[in-house]
Amino acid sequence: MASTVKVLVATAEREVYRGEAEMLVAPGVAGDLGILPKHAPLLCALTAGELRITVGEEEVDEVFVSGGFMEVQPDMITVLADSAERAHDIDEAAAQAAERKAKEVLEGKQDDVDYAVAEAELAMMTARLLWLRKKKNH
Repeated sequence: MASTVKVLVATAEREVYRGEAEMLVAPGVAGDLGILPKHAPLLCALTAGELRITVGEEEVDEVFVSGGFMEVQPDMITVLADSAERAHDIDEAAAQAAERKAKEVLEGKQDDVDYAVAEAELAMMTARLLWLRKKKNH
């Protein structure tokens, strides 16, 4: 039997995932991070992308995170995400509308807009939609 590590994925509003995993791959700001049981302690920032939680040989849970932090201990991985969703929880039409709105804000060149925030929002929405479409095609 393979060794496992406890995994908790949560946002400020809710717990998204809790369980045991053989491996977790997270979108770190410097690239993907693969974490196995008994990994050395680590604290890192996450970027928008796919969190892959390998539960068994044939079973992988996937969660889209918009950023956040991950703490790794030898027996526990905690992901505190800005937002986190499973593919079946994402409303594609609403996600497309949010992406369109972010593009319109950036193209509008309004004086009262924080363009850095708008660009970050657009990048996250685009990554979220690409991930969702990839999941639907599999």
